[in-house]
Amino acid sequence: MTTDLLGYIAAFLTTTSFLPQVIRTLRTGDTRSISFAMYLMLVAGVATWLAYGLLLGALPIVLANGITLLLASIILVMKWREIRAGRKES
Repeated sequence: MTTDLLGYIAAFLTTTSFLPQVIRTLRTGDTRSISFAMYLMLVAGVATWLAYGLLLGALPIVLANGITLLLASIILVMKWREIRAGRKES
């Protein structure tokens, strides 16, 4: 098994692990049980991994973190909107 193949397998598994949460959140619109701080830190970390992958020219790292950044950002934005809506109601 080549190193890149292992990277692609890891990338596929970790990236697709976000799909069930994104699909559920988009369908229900419910983000009450999701931690804003956790997703904020996750998005920042994934963006940093993406930058690292770009600097290395490591395609498995770039692909995995680019897609994960998109998926995690969707949830983060939905959570942020929920927080803002809650403040307006107060």
